[in-house]
Amino acid sequence: MHFLQTDGIIYICVEFLSTANMRPEEVDGLPNIKSAKKRVLVSETKAAKNKVAKSNLKTCLKKFDVAVAAGNRAEAESAYATAVKKVDQAVGKGLLHKNTAARRKSSITRKLNRIAG
Repeated sequence: MHFLQTDGIIYICVEFLSTANMRPEEVDGLPNIKSAKKRVLVSETKAAKNKVAKSNLKTCLKKFDVAVAAGNRAEAESAYATAVKKVDQAVGKGLLHKNTAARRKSSITRKLNRIAG
């Protein structure tokens, strides 16, 4: 989905199966006020960035879980350090609440400590 703005009118391009079907259409339901239009675009951008950051966090946690399941202590410890760092960064970016982060870090610490070293 793409937004085009010309002469104060916002148009939307929706991608179908082929790019030949792309044509701008006037959008109904979008705000008329300039600042509100900007908020819509900015919130979409921020939502996309948050989605990528959360996906990266989940990937790190899954890599840690795989290392724990394999029973490889050295690999699990390196994945643990990365996972804890990513969780802390997510708190700093506002993706996770601090209590949620503490619960996740506690959970992965318990998993790491269960591995026979």
